[in-house]
Amino acid sequence: MRRTKEDAEKTRLKIIEAALTLFSRNGYSNTTLAMIGTEAGFSRGPIYWHFKNKDDLFEAVLAYSQQPLEQLVAQARSAGTSALVRIDAFVRDWFALLVEDAWFRQSFEILLNKTELTDAMSTTLERERRLTQSMIETLQGLVEDAQQQGDIPADQSARQLALMIYTQLMGVTQTWLFAPGLFDLNEQRDFFAERVLRALQQP
Repeated sequence: MRRTKEDAEKTRLKIIEAALTLFSRNGYSNTTLAMIGTEAGFSRGPIYWHFKNKDDLFEAVLAYSQQPLEQLVAQARSAGTSALVRIDAFVRDWFALLVEDAWFRQSFEILLNKTELTDAMSTTLERERRLTQSMIETLQGLVEDAQQQGDIPADQSARQLALMIYTQLMGVTQTWLFAPGLFDLNEQRDFFAERVLRALQQP
C-alpha cells in the first residue's frame, strides 16, 4: 500500500513525540534511536527516513516542542493592547504553558536538566540562542513602549528590565523543573507574574 504525505507526516510526528518523551525522561545521551523506535512502535528504518541522525532528531524535537514559545513572541509583538498588558500576558502565558503543556515543559527539561551541551549540538545551541535573543529584544521593545506610555518609569534601562524579565522566567522554570516538590507552580504562577510586573513599575 502506497504511503501518502499525510501518513509520512504522522510517522514523523510520532517519532518526534516518542523522542521528546524519552529525552526528557532519560536524557539525550542515555536515549538511543532503537529506544525511540520502540517507543514510537517502529523499527529504526522510519527514523532514518525522516532524520539523518540523533542530533538531527534532537533539533527537530526542540523546534517542534518550542513552537508555543515562538507563538508567545509573535503575540507579544502584535498590536491591539498596551505594552504593559502584553508583557503581563507573556509572563502569565509562559507559566501557563509550563503547567499545562507537557511537550513545552519537556523541552525545557531536556535543555536545562537532561542534556550535555557539546560542540556536536552547535546547530541546536545556535537556534536556542537566536530564540533567546528574539525574546529579549521583544521584551525590550515592549518595555520601551510601556515607558513611552507612562506605565513603566523611564529612568531605567529597557534592556536591563527585559533581561530581568527573562532571567526571572528562566529562574523559576529551572528551579521548578529541578525540584518540583519545592513549590506548586500552578498555585504560585500568579504570585510570580505579579512580582515581575510590580518590579517593572517601581521607580
